[in-house]
Amino acid sequence: MKITHIIIGAGQAGGWAATAMRQAGFTGRILLLGDEPWRPYERPPLSKAWLTELESPPVQYFHKQERYAELDIEFRPDTRVVDIDPIGQRIRLTDDSVLAYDRLLLATGGQARRLSVPGAEHALTLRTIEDARAIRARLATARRVICIGAGVIGLEIAASARKRGAEVAVLEAGPAPMGRSVTPEIAAFITDLHQGHGTELHFNTAVEAIDASPNGEMSVFCAGGFGLSGDVVLAGVGMERNLALARQAGVKIDGGIVVDEFGHTSVANIFAAGDVAAFFHPLFGRHLRLEAWRHAQNHGVAVGQVMAGQGATGLGAAGQEAGVAKPYDDIPWFWTDQYDVNLQVAGLAVEAKRTILRPGANPHEFTAVHLLDDNRVIAVTTANSPRDIRTGTAMIKSARPVDADAIADTGKPLQSLIPR
Repeated sequence: MKITHIIIGAGQAGGWAATAMRQAGFTGRILLLGDEPWRPYERPPLSKAWLTELESPPVQYFHKQERYAELDIEFRPDTRVVDIDPIGQRIRLTDDSVLAYDRLLLATGGQARRLSVPGAEHALTLRTIEDARAIRARLATARRVICIGAGVIGLEIAASARKRGAEVAVLEAGPAPMGRSVTPEIAAFITDLHQGHGTELHFNTAVEAIDASPNGEMSVFCAGGFGLSGDVVLAGVGMERNLALARQAGVKIDGGIVVDEFGHTSVANIFAAGDVAAFFHPLFGRHLRLEAWRHAQNHGVAVGQVMAGQGATGLGAAGQEAGVAKPYDDIPWFWTDQYDVNLQVAGLAVEAKRTILRPGANPHEFTAVHLLDDNRVIAVTTANSPRDIRTGTAMIKSARPVDADAIADTGKPLQSLIPR
């Protein structure tokens, strides 16, 4: 009887884990279960091209349909799992059918977080193709858009709405944009960027209620009596991880599904990957939770390879030897396009103690090197300077101090300053 691997979640992590298992030499049965009608697809365009292009863009899939047949991967869309039996190693679907597994991967990702205020149902959120289509339709006639949340998604939607010609106001409960992702210097740059394109930014502003009038006008009420009105209200206030199945199965959770550097959870034969996981990072010496495009893909691939037996002989979670599997140690990285700026961040920028700015040819081009107290590089941020991200990643991985004065000298190529 064939060994069976089941993947719950057909997003980026799940899709790449499935193909990685097969390419790593796994010859058993692979079932990829997704609760959406689509096979694994790209989500970043949903807040950009999907909202700005005149013609509705096509869905960008990671793999062609026939690729799953070529790799003998059984893909089941519109399939929901209702519970996991970790002792019997079975899962149950909504139609009460039962599937047995030898190894199970939880790649359940997350969903857009909803506001917890009266009238929250009037605020659109963005996570799926259906969400993007709904927002696109509303932006076609919107004159004034209110975006709640100045994180990456909120600001990308705000920039897209401005490109469509709408007036835009952004409400943020914190003191600055992208506060969990960038340093104060970069936050100031982002503020200037959006204000320079005519976007209103309101910080330290807590939303208390949303109301929709019969004529379609939307009103947002904030603490202190402040309020705004518009045609459309959008909420980009983060993601909630889909943890219900893991919790029901008794898997350890700490903000996400806790896994080691190989993807093992606390329950034998159950793994987790992607946005839903809190994974141990050997360089930083602690567990991290990331919500980024490259992490979802690379973590899915890495855990899929471990599950396929590539370099691993057992389950660390069950107290067995983990073998010689390569630990997953990718440097955190994300990117965002806002107006004419491609911003990229590698590392953990918010932990920086000092930032050295290397200006580029114009005000929208620079590289910022973020240092710890001992001059080790903890992160690098670039604006329209993507080449420096690779160099910055190498500096972070070296875990060695750099010459801060040399970093500040723009006459010296950044690549020449990587600690040897």
